[in-house]
Amino acid sequence: MARKKKDALSTDHQFTPYEQTETDKNIFICEKVKGFEIKHEFDIVNKAEYRLSGDDYYRKDVCMQPQQQESTEHYALILGASSGFGKAAALRLADAGFHIFGVHLDRQQNMPMVEELIHTLQDKGSKVTFFNINAANAEKRKEVVQKIRSQLSEDAKIKVMLHSLAFGTLKPFIGEGGPSVLSRANMIMTMDVMAHSMVYWTQELFGNHLLGYGSRIFAMTSHGSTNVLPYYGAVSAAKSALESHVRQLALELGSHGVTVNALKAGVTDTPALQKIPGHERMIEISKRKNPSGRLTTPDDVARAIVNLCNMDAQWINGDVISVDFGESVMDK
Repeated sequence: MARKKKDALSTDHQFTPYEQTETDKNIFICEKVKGFEIKHEFDIVNKAEYRLSGDDYYRKDVCMQPQQQESTEHYALILGASSGFGKAAALRLADAGFHIFGVHLDRQQNMPMVEELIHTLQDKGSKVTFFNINAANAEKRKEVVQKIRSQLSEDAKIKVMLHSLAFGTLKPFIGEGGPSVLSRANMIMTMDVMAHSMVYWTQELFGNHLLGYGSRIFAMTSHGSTNVLPYYGAVSAAKSALESHVRQLALELGSHGVTVNALKAGVTDTPALQKIPGHERMIEISKRKNPSGRLTTPDDVARAIVNLCNMDAQWINGDVISVDFGESVMDK
């Protein structure tokens, strides 16, 4: 079915079309707009025009991608997959049809619970590969990503990477000295694991061509990034850095159609929370503040992740998204 170019373009802008191709259903028109290349897709059957955005100032590598055939298989890489937010996300993503790569660090005594999780994911129809490693170890990181690359087809991508690593030092900055006060090594380790490692994993995935249009990167932050708590200084600094890394990666990966966001959950009763001195009081305050009268759960966050994977959420990028039912804005 043939259509004139001028009929297909419904805009007041002056475009310079330079290529038109057709399929059985759609017409594709590529054009130059003020030095940039834009691609339009026109659905002949439904008489609809699809574009990445109404804005005419997007680079070719972003605008061309939405028209490509999306893979029928989706893969997720979860850092911190064996408990808390990572475990909940693995379960919900498996329900949504994702195959799961999980990175965790567990002692032998906890492995039965990890094996149970793996079997549960497999029962949901997912292909599952878990790696029991230190996610902050550079060599192990390279090995894992290379193994992932070898298991996937050349064109396959990681649709979701979730950074949910909760391993940091809970000590005061100031004290009488000795092991009870935060050391330089404590600070470096906390920042490396809970913040910088997200950048390193992202670099490794990108370098192995495992990120592409529609890929999602999520980082678990907390209200500790802006609020102070006793003993939480190093972790608070790491969460602040993590949010900064999210913004920078959103800038640098935006031209590839990869989105990067931080998720700020409400107070959630996880193994990580239980290690914070005074967590009982945090739970009490959060229950009082939250309009629901309950704490946020890992499953609340996992559901949000699944919904943010939808391609309709492609324009959400570089943000810190609260998943707490309004807990953080309540003054009570």
